[in-house]
Amino acid sequence: MTTEKRNIDELDARIIAILQSDGRISNTEIGKLLGVSEATIRGRIKRLIDDEMIQIVAVSNPLKLGFEITGDLYISVDIAKMENVINSISKFKELWYIVSTTGSSNLNAEFVVKNLEDLHDLVYNRLSHIDGIQKVETAVIIKYVKRRYDFGTPLD
Repeated sequence: MTTEKRNIDELDARIIAILQSDGRISNTEIGKLLGVSEATIRGRIKRLIDDEMIQIVAVSNPLKLGFEITGDLYISVDIAKMENVINSISKFKELWYIVSTTGSSNLNAEFVVKNLEDLHDLVYNRLSHIDGIQKVETAVIIKYVKRRYDFGTPLD
């Protein structure tokens, strides 16, 4: 995933805001709302996706889908083995979000598992056997207080 900053203009920002509100809205409807052609909207959205500025996906609620446990992993890694650890944990389906961080851990990951047995397996049988992982801390989410993806754009 690239982190190169790219500039967006007012039209891009308005398209993103509309999609954050309703990701299923048609390009034609967006065009009508913004007073531009469907082709312009289609091209803009394609570029925003290609440039990794947006993704258009269904955001599910794991708890309602039968996953009983969600949470965060704080992973301390031997820096010399960071690439090996990242390559290994990136393959774990239970880890849907992984970031390199500053602070007391080098990597943070969000996980979704069906039950305590699966969490135990993830932490004690799989993560603990990866060369370079020094320590894993878990934080289980007990309640979603705010779970939104419409945080806006830098132009807001």
